[in-house]
Amino acid sequence: MNSVILGSSYIMVFAPDMVIHNGTTQTTERTVNPNSEYLKEIKNHLRTFEQVVGYLPNQTYIGNITPDELSKYEMPWFDKPKDGATREGKFGEIMPQEEFIVLMQICDVFDLVKLEKQFVFDTKAKLMVHPLFDEGLLGRIKEGEEFDTIKKYVDEEHAEPIYNNGELVGCVKRAHDIDLNLSGHVMFENLVSKASNVLALLNLVSKNNINKEEIEYVVECSEEACGDMNQRGGGNFAKACAEVAGFVNATGSDTRGFCAAPTHALIEAAALVKAGVYKKVVVSAGGSTAKLGMNGKDHIKKGFPILEDCIGGFAVLIGENDGVNPEINLDLVGRHTVGTGSSPQAVITSLVSSLDKAGMKITDIDKYSVEMQNPEVTKPAGAGDVPLANYKMIGALAVKRGDIDRKELADFTVKHGMTGWAPTQGHIPSGVPYLGFCREDILSGKIKNAMIVGKGSLFLGRMTNLFDGVSFIIEANKGGQKKTSAISEEQIKNLIANALKDFASNLLSEQE
Repeated sequence: MNSVILGSSYIMVFAPDMVIHNGTTQTTERTVNPNSEYLKEIKNHLRTFEQVVGYLPNQTYIGNITPDELSKYEMPWFDKPKDGATREGKFGEIMPQEEFIVLMQICDVFDLVKLEKQFVFDTKAKLMVHPLFDEGLLGRIKEGEEFDTIKKYVDEEHAEPIYNNGELVGCVKRAHDIDLNLSGHVMFENLVSKASNVLALLNLVSKNNINKEEIEYVVECSEEACGDMNQRGGGNFAKACAEVAGFVNATGSDTRGFCAAPTHALIEAAALVKAGVYKKVVVSAGGSTAKLGMNGKDHIKKGFPILEDCIGGFAVLIGENDGVNPEINLDLVGRHTVGTGSSPQAVITSLVSSLDKAGMKITDIDKYSVEMQNPEVTKPAGAGDVPLANYKMIGALAVKRGDIDRKELADFTVKHGMTGWAPTQGHIPSGVPYLGFCREDILSGKIKNAMIVGKGSLFLGRMTNLFDGVSFIIEANKGGQKKTSAISEEQIKNLIANALKDFASNLLSEQE
């Protein structure tokens, strides 16, 4: 029987100081042009936590408004905050920077994160009232260091500084004197990814009433890679995150594939469960500091605030078929093969053509979840509306195949597509942001199925010029999948009764 989706979670972390000090657009500018007007101006374009919470796409990401509701608002969205918006959502939460910095220390098991005493004292008080932070997590918070000690680590020992509200509040020490893979900078990035992943796992458990002890395997699919000089991407984020989240009966491994990795990971998880290897598997990912403020220059030129000011994360639980939850149909997996070709049209064609196996039309899929980037982030930078571009390509393919008439193309993008809402965190927008809504839409009968599409730019690693992509279909549970007997219960009862009569008759004969 097919595996099913039992729940999901989505989290964001507001990180304005990390935009300035850790996003690669800003760190590169500081190296190349340290006196640039952009660096001087960026602080004036950072949003407040309240503005980030009220931002419509962010409220969509954590589940408080649906993609359909978001589409009814005219862009720009940044000046139309949602009334009564809360940091807590149906699927997860938006965490402020200071709380997340302490969560980074909670996730640090090598005593690399050093935080200033007063900062720890003030922030721990906030986490003590956070519903997901129990005594076990709070007990991992260290008392803190003197400011001068932290400054010395930064100035003299190559530690990566941590800022909050423009002030130095801590640092991440290097984990090795000469290994660049364990430098303060890399350890900072990895701990951010780990901590945001852990936050997603904690929300997954809480929002879906999950027993942590039942989780047997975790597949981590972010775009970071931990290791040392002897194995740069050796891993294992999955087990490291499971440890902090309290998944005591779980093991796990990392899956990498740039933006396509989450879709690869979900297929792997579904296959593991369907094969009976594990009963419950979590697919999760933390976010990336490198992509903070990635399009900041263009946002400022257009008079926008810095919109890429949040780290993203998600987690999904895959389990055995319960006869209720939406199934992952592993018979209809699409894949971009080596010989497919790397044009956008070739990629889309290869992923959607999996429908041919079932004799389905493109219009037989109710919703397509592609690269669901927030268009308000990408359009000012000249990248256009990425989800819409994907839907137009799928629609054009439907025209070519004869599934729709050319005049139906515009309607196709509305009926089978969605307005983008996900943060541009690389792997985070690629297909998976819709899983929470998709599960609800299928369970409510709003739709019967959806295709999740993940695409990746493998050429960024300079190992190949190829693109990558995989897809799978989620569909309503077929119910009654349990194997049925060839004979009825009544027939079975009669057989048993007759057998008992024969047994009694034979017994009497022997006694005579």
